[in-house]
Parts: sequence; structure tokens; C-alpha cells
Amino acid sequence: MNKKIGILTSGGDCPGLNAIIRAVVKCASQKGWEVYGIPYGTEGFLRLEQKKCRSDDLKLREHGYDLPGILHGIDILQFLSGSILGSLSKGDPSNQAIAKTIIQGYKDLQLDALIAVGGDGSLDIIYDLAQQGQWNIIGIPKTIDNDVPFTQRSIGFRTAVDTVTSAVYDLTFTAASHDRTMVVQVMGRNAGHLALHSGIAGGADIILIPELTPTLDTELINNICLHIAQLRCSGRKFALIVIAEGVKNQAGEKEKYIADYLAQQIDEISHKLCLTGKPEFCNLDNIETRSTVLGHIQRSGTPSSYDRLLAATFAKKAIDLIAEENYNQLVVWQNGEVQIQPLDKVVAHIKQRHQLGVCPNPVNPDGFLVATARSLGIYLG
Repeated sequence: MNKKIGILTSGGDCPGLNAIIRAVVKCASQKGWEVYGIPYGTEGFLRLEQKKCRSDDLKLREHGYDLPGILHGIDILQFLSGSILGSLSKGDPSNQAIAKTIIQGYKDLQLDALIAVGGDGSLDIIYDLAQQGQWNIIGIPKTIDNDVPFTQRSIGFRTAVDTVTSAVYDLTFTAASHDRTMVVQVMGRNAGHLALHSGIAGGADIILIPELTPTLDTELINNICLHIAQLRCSGRKFALIVIAEGVKNQAGEKEKYIADYLAQQIDEISHKLCLTGKPEFCNLDNIETRSTVLGHIQRSGTPSSYDRLLAATFAKKAIDLIAEENYNQLVVWQNGEVQIQPLDKVVAHIKQRHQLGVCPNPVNPDGFLVATARSLGIYLG
């Protein structure tokens, strides 16, 4: 049976979103289905109701993207970062007027199902709207934080790890050239997956994540300085520190630039430790610390081959579920293969964790990756 389905991307952008869109359209076209791209997440339904766009304008073609000349019709979406549909976190279902309009937009498009690509916050919001509007929905997880529960990998994470790893590698040489300690701030408001993976791969000496070092207390900074001193005593005059943005200052408060804060603390405390005259701190007298905040560069770049493959497999599974009319599922990656989890179970877990003010899918402090970092001599707090 022919179907009319929609797809939207919601929340922060990440590499691989266009690869998902491309794969969904190509898989659906093989079945003779129509696919409509909803612009700017659920706000697209608002725009449709407000006559800011027409339904015909939202229809996506199989080849996805046209270039002039001899490349006409060549599909390049899988190589592009960002989202051709736009990606916003709007449409709070608690506002009944907005929710009603969004729900009506879905009905007016006469969709048989909607594929929602989002992180934990977006999936929470969209699922509530779907429940109110009785939508048929399939979720696909995406986030460079890798904090969506019940999936080992989300779209965009592996590319972000590659981007941060490359940056840490490059900064190693300027740190070594000037005998400096470099503090690199990466994204991860509540989860340290990105910092941990890229820190290990990039050769960091110290990795600080919310799950292991939620605050930069005096004891922690003393130990960081001691670790740096040990490196310098062994002949290594430089050091690399990767810190997740979710780590808080000494007072337990969020800092916009926690890397700057840590760099200042290292300079101050290392100087005080040096004045004690203890041999273990003898190499801290001329320490220089610099900070780098990678910012939104982590969200950009050509999607890695892994993320493009993951996008293709997630899209294929989403189309299969719609064909089977097995709705209200989240497509996930577990144990080396694509699986599914009921969205009601996933969203209930997300809501519970958000109410507690904790991450829905944190780094396991007792996990093998943490143990690996410690075995490599990386200081984790």
C-alpha cells in the first residue's frame, strides 16, 4: 500500500542528518511512497498552518539534490553536514494552542507516519505531541553527546569524536613547542562520552567529565597539578587536558567557559604548590596554561563513513517498521546491529532522569572505557 510519510530533524544539528534524510527518501521511493520534509522540526507544521509554506513545497525527491551541468541528479546529501530541513527545538506540547496547531498540521498533510530524528529532549517533546495527536511515529536518535538511552550509538557522535580527536592531536604540537598545558573544552552538558572517547583517542593526559568529576574542587585541582608535575619530572614539559562543558566550578556552578576557569585555577594553584618547596612540585614554577573552546565546530564537518552507514541502516529500519505498521518505536544500535525499543519506555526513562536532573545515558564510571583510560595513565579524577 502506498504511504505518505514525513521526516523532521529537531534539536541541535550534527553530522549525518542529511544522510538520514537521503536514505529515508531512497528507501521509501523504492516502495512508491511519498516523503515530505518538515522544515525546522515541529515548527514546520506551524508554518504550514500559517500558510508560510505549501505542502507541495515539502515533497522530497529520490535523488535528493540537484547540481547544474553534468552532475545533474547526483545525490550528495550523505556528504553534507547540518540539515537541509533545518533543526529547531520548538513546539512545546504544554502550550495547548501551539500543540493544537502542530497536530492539525500533521492531519492536514494526511501523513501515514512521521520519522522524528532527535536527541533526548526533542524525542520527549515530539512523543508527547504524537500522543496527543495520535500520530504514527518512529524515532531515530541523533546527538554528538551520545546521551539518548537504550542505544549504544547516536547519529553524529562518531564524527564529533573524530573532529575533537583531530583538534586535540593538532594542539599537542603547539603545546609541546611552548612547554604548555592545553585545556580543551568540548561539548557534553550532562554526559562525558565525547570527552572520554576523543580524549583517549587524542592522547590526552587528563580527561574531566561530569560523571567522574562533577565539580572542580581544590583537591581535584591539586591532583591535576600533581599529575602535570609528574609528567614534567619525567621529561614531558607539556600536557593535554580535555574537559566536558558540563563540569562545574569549585562552587558547583556552571561556567560558560569552564576551560578558562580551569586554566586559571591551574596557574594559581601550581604557583602556590611550587612555593611549598616540595620536590614533587619543583617543575611547576614556570608552567603556562592555555585554554581552547572548540564550540560549534564539533557539530560540523563531513559525516564519517560510520555515521553515514549508521544513517542508512537506521533509515532502512524506520521504513521497515512503517511498512509493518509497527509504530511508536525508537530505532537503536545495540550489540553490533540495529534493534528497536518502545518509545513509551524510552521517553518514560528520559522524563524520569530529567526530573532528577541527571543524564538519561551517562558514562558508566565502572565501564571498560573508563578502566582503559586509567590503565593508560590518564588522570580522570
